[in-house]
Amino acid sequence: MFIAYAVVGILLAALLTFSAIGTFTRQEKIVSSMRAVRVPDSWLPRLATLKALGALGLLAGLWITPIGVAAAIGVILYFIGAAIFHLRAKDYAIAPVVVILLVAVAALVLRLASA
Repeated sequence: MFIAYAVVGILLAALLTFSAIGTFTRQEKIVSSMRAVRVPDSWLPRLATLKALGALGLLAGLWITPIGVAAAIGVILYFIGAAIFHLRAKDYAIAPVVVILLVAVAALVLRLASA
């Protein structure tokens, strides 16, 4: 189970890292998506920081189980919030959000199973 967590956790951490960098640098694709669901621009640095911390926590979770569990829970909560924002804005193209949410749930289950 640990190898499965390592693979899922590292892939999710990489995805979160690229997304955080895109948010920090305000790449048009990411910023326009957030604006479409009415996320205030002032939130972008905070959201990017949360993604970066989630990525770091997932990687640290390879060695320290409680940090990996906490990071996975944080990422799950982040993407539940993202899904809520999409649904409130009546933006039903939320497949990427749901996929990342499910990967985060898998990371949590795998980390707990390998503890």
